[in-house]
Amino acid sequence: MLKAVIVGASGYAGAELAFYLNRHPEVEIVALTVSENSQDAGKLISDKDLHPQLKNVVDMPLIGMSDYSSLIDDIDIAFLATDHAVSHDIAPYFLEHGCTVFDLSGAFRVNSSSFYPNYYHFTHQYSEWLNKAVYGLAEWNFEQIKTAQLIAVPGCYPTAAQLPLKPLIVDGLLDQTKLPVINAISGVSGAGRKASLKNSFCEVSVEAYGLFTHRHQPEIVAHLDQDVIFIPHLGNFKRGIHATITCQVKEGVTAEMVSAVLSNYYADKPLVRVYQNGWPALKSVVGLPYCDIGFALNDRQLILISVEDNLLKGAAAQAVQCMNLRFGYAETLSLI
Repeated sequence: MLKAVIVGASGYAGAELAFYLNRHPEVEIVALTVSENSQDAGKLISDKDLHPQLKNVVDMPLIGMSDYSSLIDDIDIAFLATDHAVSHDIAPYFLEHGCTVFDLSGAFRVNSSSFYPNYYHFTHQYSEWLNKAVYGLAEWNFEQIKTAQLIAVPGCYPTAAQLPLKPLIVDGLLDQTKLPVINAISGVSGAGRKASLKNSFCEVSVEAYGLFTHRHQPEIVAHLDQDVIFIPHLGNFKRGIHATITCQVKEGVTAEMVSAVLSNYYADKPLVRVYQNGWPALKSVVGLPYCDIGFALNDRQLILISVEDNLLKGAAAQAVQCMNLRFGYAETLSLI
């Protein structure tokens, strides 16, 4: 049995991790932790004011902790469902003690220290670990994940953007003189549980934000090796991401060719579902660990639609998928 700790377990992604890991036959959750001064410290994760859906499923306490020395000898894997600044500081501690780390933050997603002052506004202090980190886009980096000690789980928007675009770029179907335009809308759970007026459900309207400044744009560019225009939106729904991607294919590319590339690449990737006709709606994936992809082609104008649950394929489920790949388990074990 792998012994696991979830750091930041009181958040939305942390609770999803607790659910999946609790039912995983090869994992034992050693501890669920939160920051030492968290108002959730001492409560059960299944408390009625936290995640009551976990009642009688995961009734473990949330331990307020900043020093992990009392636990470190009992931990094989650490899931960091934390802010990037927290992950940056604590991931090396677990790594230096031999743990495998799955970081759901952005602290290790791009293997370039110059990226972080520009987009995360801090200087990265751990270039050695940054260089060793493997980007956990599971359908594409599965071989590297199998031997990695530090897996940087992709952001929710980058996952929804890369999965439909990457096969077409790799196979050379897109006209690279025309930048793909990614319009993606996320539910309010993507902003986390911390209270904020702008994320209050009664205040939320469909609204674009982070134009030309969102830190997921350079993450997408770095891992697609393709410049893009990325326009994120906040939607007045709880969870999920709906991405509409417009691009132009090369002369002579047909709908059959687009379909064949997507279908052939993801034929043996169980958590990506490609639509042969039409395109998916968000309701097809909410509460499930899939990314669903469809498209429409008119002459050379291609519209790709991808949908995912931002807390699952965009966070917790992809982290567990990476763990399964890393330790040789069936890729979907405990997920479906």
